[in-house]
Order: sequence, then C-alpha cells, then structure tokens
Amino acid sequence: MDLPTALAGLDTHPWSTVDHAYGSAEDLPGLLRAFAEGGEDAEEALGELYSSIVHQGTVYAASVTAAPYLARIAASGRQTADALRLLGCLAESEDEHDVEPGAVRAAVTAQLPLLVPLLDDEDAAVRQAAGWTVGHTRDTSTALPAVRARMAAETQSVVRAELLTAYSRMDRPGAIAESAALLGPDTPAPLRLAAVFAALDPEQPWLPAHHDALLGLLPARETARSGHADEHREPLSAVVEHLLGRDTDAGRESAFALLDAALRDERPAVRDEALWAADRACTLSRSAPPRLIPALAPLAADRTAARLLGKMGPAAAEAAPLLTELAAQSDDEAADQALATLVLVAPEAAAPLLARTLGRRPYALQCAAGSHASAGAPFPYDAELLSAVRARLAARALERPETRKECGCPATADRDDTAALVHLLRQWGPQAVEALPELCATLPRFHHAATAITSVAAHLGPQQREQAATALRAEAERLFVARALYELTGETGPLFAAAEAAIATGGRGRAEGANAVAELGPAAARIAPALRAALEHTLDQDAAADVETELALALALWRITGEASEAVPVLASVFDRSDGLQWFRWTTARAARETAALGPAGRPLADRLRVLLDDPAQAPSAALGLLAVAAADPADPASLDRTRLAEAVLHSAETRADVKGACEALRALGHAALTPEQRDRLAALVGGDRRLVLFGLDDTMIHEDERLRAALVSVLDRVE
Repeated sequence: MDLPTALAGLDTHPWSTVDHAYGSAEDLPGLLRAFAEGGEDAEEALGELYSSIVHQGTVYAASVTAAPYLARIAASGRQTADALRLLGCLAESEDEHDVEPGAVRAAVTAQLPLLVPLLDDEDAAVRQAAGWTVGHTRDTSTALPAVRARMAAETQSVVRAELLTAYSRMDRPGAIAESAALLGPDTPAPLRLAAVFAALDPEQPWLPAHHDALLGLLPARETARSGHADEHREPLSAVVEHLLGRDTDAGRESAFALLDAALRDERPAVRDEALWAADRACTLSRSAPPRLIPALAPLAADRTAARLLGKMGPAAAEAAPLLTELAAQSDDEAADQALATLVLVAPEAAAPLLARTLGRRPYALQCAAGSHASAGAPFPYDAELLSAVRARLAARALERPETRKECGCPATADRDDTAALVHLLRQWGPQAVEALPELCATLPRFHHAATAITSVAAHLGPQQREQAATALRAEAERLFVARALYELTGETGPLFAAAEAAIATGGRGRAEGANAVAELGPAAARIAPALRAALEHTLDQDAAADVETELALALALWRITGEASEAVPVLASVFDRSDGLQWFRWTTARAARETAALGPAGRPLADRLRVLLDDPAQAPSAALGLLAVAAADPADPASLDRTRLAEAVLHSAETRADVKGACEALRALGHAALTPEQRDRLAALVGGDRRLVLFGLDDTMIHEDERLRAALVSVLDRVE
C-alpha cells in the first residue's frame, strides 16, 4: 500500500464531529500526515497523537476514527513500528471517555487484515510491535491463530517473547501450557521471562520452577526492557504484586520468599531490584514489613533500604544499632540518610546524634521536623537538641544573604532548614520556651515562625506572652502572622486588616482571606462587604481555582452572617458546573463537605448530594452532607436512608477511592447504621492483609494506613 492510498479521505473526513483529549479533532489530519511522511516533524507529530488520542491512557471518539489511518500507515511501510505501537496503546486502553465501551479496541481489531501480515515482516522490530498490538485486540478468531503460527516459525527470542505475551492475552490456558517448557536455564532470558509472566494466573499455583526461573533471571530489568509490556518493566515487583493480589497465605509466602532471597543476594543490581519490589510489597501488604525486616535491616547502608526502613517507623527498630553506627561515621549524604532513618525508627536514640551534627544533617532534620513521619507523632523533646536548634537559628539570623551565596547555600536550602527548625520547636510547644527569643528574631524573614511562637507562648506567663505578641504585631500585615496573633491574644484588628488586603489582591488571596475570618463568625461582620464584592468577581468562572475560591467566600459569608441564602446558590452552582467533569471530582466533594457545614440550611441541596453517592470518590463527602442536612427533619425517617449511605461509603473504602473520607463518614453514621453483612465486610476490610491506603505521600502511606485502620476498628467496637 502506498502512502497516498493510506491517507485517502484524510482531509474530507468530518473530524470536527469527534473529540480527543483537547476537544475537536480537527488537528488530526495534519498530525497524521506529518507523522506518516516521516520528515523532521514526524517525532513531534507522533507525540501529539499520543497526547490527544491516548492521553495518559485514556481513549476517545477520535481514537476510533484515527485507528484505520494508523493501520494503513503501518501497512504502507512508513513509520510501521511506531504506528503499530500507537495502535497497541489504543487497543490496550480500558479507560474510555465519551465513547461506547470497547469501541476503540473494536476499531483496532477491525484492522487485523492489515496488521496480521506484519507478523511476518522481515524487520524483527516490526514483527515484535505487530505481536504486541494484535495481542491487545484479544481476538481469538484471526489474531490468535496468526500469533501461534508465527511463534512456531520465529527465531528471534525477543520477538518470540512478545508473541508469547500476546498469546497469554488471548488464550491464557494455552499460553500457560506453552510456557511450562520454557522455564529452564537453557531458554533465552527474554523468552523465559515471558514464560514466567504467562504463568501468572490466579487459578494456577506458583511453583518452585517459577520461583527458581525468576530468581535465575535477576537482575531482570534490562531483559524486561526488550519487550513492550509496561506492566513488566519491573519484573520482580510485578510478580510480587500479582502474588500479593491473590490475597492468600500461599501467595504472600511465595512473594516474601522471592524478596527474601533477592534481598540477601550478593549482587548489588539484584538487591536494587529487590529493594524496589520490597518497598511496593510493604505499601500493599500489612504482613510484609515484619516478614522482610530481617533481610532489610543489614542493608541499612543502602539509601533505598534506609528509606524503606524509615517508612516502617518503630517496627524497624532492630536496624537501630547499624543506623547509629552509620550515622556517626562521616559527614556525607549516607550518614545523613542513616540518621534520618534512625529519627523515624528510634527517635530517642537519634536525638543526641542530631544535636551534635545538626548543621550537617539536613535530611535528618527534615524528618525530625515531621516531613516523613505520621501525624501526631512529634519528635521527642531533648534539651541538648533544643540548644543546638537555638544556636542554629541564631546563626541563621546573623547570616547575610550574600554570605550564604558565597558558601554555596541557596536561598531555598536556607528556607528549608529554617522551616524544619521552626517546626521542631512548634512540636515541642511550651517545652521550647527558651527558644522564644530566637523565634521572634526569625519571624521577620520567615513568617511561618508565627505559629511556632504561638505554640511556644500559649501557656506562658504574661511577660513572655507579651514578648511574643510584640513580635507578631510587628509583622501582622501578613495574614499568616495576623492569624497567629489573634490565636495568641484575641486581637482582631490586625487580622481584619490583613484579611481585607488579601481579599483585595484577588486570586488565591481571596480564599485565604475568607478562610482566615470565617471562624470568627459574627465578630467579622465588617469583612462581609469585601467578601460579597470578591464573590461577584468569581461567580460562574469555570477554573477549578476560581470554584474553590467561590466556596471559600460563600461559606465565610454564611459563617459571619448566619444567612444561608448566599451560600446555597453558590454550592448549587458548583455542583451543576462540576457535574460529570473528571477534574472537578474533588472540588465537588469539597462542596458536599461544605454543605455539611450548613447543616439543616443545606436541605435544598439534598438531591444533588444523593446523586454523588454513586461515585465512590465523592460518596463519603455526600454522606456527611446528607447526615447534616437530615437534622432539618429528624422525625422523618424517609429523609435519610442510612443503609444506603453506609453502602455507598463502605464501597468507597473497599475501592480505596476516598478511604479517609469513608472513615470519617462511617464514624458519623455509627455502628448501628450498618447491616450485619456490611459489618462483616468492614471487619474483613480492616482485618485483611491488603492495606487501605494505596495512594498518597510515599513516605507516610504506611503510617496513614495504620491510623485509618485503627479508626475503622473503633467503628466496629462501638456499641450504640
């Protein structure tokens, strides 16, 4: 097929009738032509095609329309491998936007008459790409026989491996049978690795032969990179995740046996892959840390191992002696990492070391300040460390900006260091009273010291409180400082002035100013006109930031005036404008939570809240809103279906869509709202091995999982 034939009809097709990730697909003809012609713009055009028709894995109506042109381009011999890989990404996707389910894969499958012949192309790279693409069609009538036939004839191990992977997508039992003979050491590495993955079926046992084959392939990253399957890029991690996903004792033990053996391997490259996989295992499985710590603790000198031990916190305390030794050995980055981990696993042992090396251990200081620890677990007070912190702050105050530049210390490093010192003092509160002069001296160049000053001075005598208040008043034009001053002294004048200035600046300042005065209620009546004026400027704007600002302004007005008439229409508008928009899901959830703040006054929004119960990401917030609204008529049992609320919230927790919100909503609903079947499901959720928190800040996910699990256990234990 020549190129003109491949592109026939490209310009006359009604592209404006279909959309891709960025709207109308009218730009696709130019992109497809530039890609097909292979000139200097081809690479950029290919990138634009990926971004528009398979954007971050999502496919669209335009993806269906583009598939025949891509197949013909591939068949023309121009850009064949690239066109095949793009088609494979289209067929692979199950994240479909505004298109009939399966339509994109069906569009690629319809091109098999053009794609299957490419399995026999003279270019091995084309044969490999063709195998990967036709495998993703999942077609068993045309693609499967062609793949099996090509496998029998193929001599290139990398291509055979891709064909076996394709085979497993279309006929798992057949591929399992085929792979059994390919696990031995005589099989080329790419094909042996594909055989291991082909055998990963939940219904099939993980055998010693599979265990030995995978261990024999390590390190396997380079081998995996020879294939196209993204899910195989980290082979050991992928296999471990699959075995843990079986949620059986046998599956977990198989995963941990692999990791234990790999972690104890003498080869650094193998241990490197094992550490990556062990990190993933500990994030997914509650039983992974105690099983793996004996193999991980001796590796504490490795940065990755140390960070993983730190994520486990005190559970990894057996690594403390080695970490202490490593932290004291030198002043390099490794010593800093070791001390940082010691801070998290054995803070009492770390405090004296940190005090003696404070200026040379920036990462350890960050950890002590709470950047990588669970909430509610402050670093223990230590008198020697307090003295070191005071000296460090005093030295910072004396440094001139040009001096820091001359010694190679960037302003950001200075700020991070100061922030950590300040936060450490904030955690200690009145115990850090001796540092009050240093905090006051720090305030002019680092305004976030204000909350530390308030924390330290909150329970002190009049003289020291006045010292703190004087320092805060001097910088109270800053909203952050004015709020701290209000919390310490109750002075509203500086807070009102700073809030009005912030609201007048527009943008983010409007929301910050509104939030600062909302808690004062009627006492902030003088701010109401400024809030109304700002609200008029943001109404009906569609950017997420503007919608968030609207919410802040409207709710501040409500808290100040006590009148819901201004807040309810804004909330209704947010729900309506966000309806069905993926990027506004969390904005909508926030609006639902704010409806809960309105209580009975939010009843006009009840129908909108009920709609949100069908979305697991928004259900907990909607349930909290409906619970608050129901107080409008507690005598009407039909006004609130608690069983439905419990079901929606429990489903949110089970799907990990909003675990934190689900925990809060279940606690609000109470034990009595759950049916016996729902209680059993909740018990299975909190008692199982799979963690609740699978997304979030990498360093705190394990701690957050433990915290939320304990909170959900309390729901089961409550008697009502």
